[in-house]
Amino acid sequence: MSSPSRSTLMLVLLVLFGAAVAWFAYERFQARYLRPFDHQATLFDGRQLQLPAEIAGPGAIRVVHFWDPSCPCNVGNQQHLSELVQRFAGPEVQFHTVRKPGSHGQLPQPLADLPELPALPGSAQLPASPAVAIWDRQGTLVYFGPWSEGAVCNASNSFVEPIIQALRAGRTVTATNTLAVGCYCPWSAAEEPR
Repeated sequence: MSSPSRSTLMLVLLVLFGAAVAWFAYERFQARYLRPFDHQATLFDGRQLQLPAEIAGPGAIRVVHFWDPSCPCNVGNQQHLSELVQRFAGPEVQFHTVRKPGSHGQLPQPLADLPELPALPGSAQLPASPAVAIWDRQGTLVYFGPWSEGAVCNASNSFVEPIIQALRAGRTVTATNTLAVGCYCPWSAAEEPR
């Protein structure tokens, strides 16, 4: 039995090194972007939310997106939000964003162009993000809750499109308290991710 040649030994070491790098990359990806889906329901209670004085009162339908730059749940939500902005934004429907206090980051284009509100009265008590609040033309909060229910956010499971369509058609909507299961991150820094 002959001893392995130097080239065979180098090949084995190279394969082992490659496997170690691949394993490390996979673990890092999984730790950062993949999360087990938690089936715990989250209660979104919007009774405390108010628009800031500069945009409160009668006017356009106002849609406010609450987001946390460090929350991996925002990734799926951003494509859906982009589609809604393309479809509905204009004089009749205005979109705004509120970034989690103390966080740093910005939304990708074209969402980065949406007006950012520094904070909303009552937003410190939000349970989780991503979330959305919608005010009708009279300035009354008509919806507060998640963009959708489930692990992913898209038009097929969205709560938002039907509400915007109903408001544009002049129908009344009242859904300021919502219980939903989905991919959410806590708004308060003291809580663990859900």
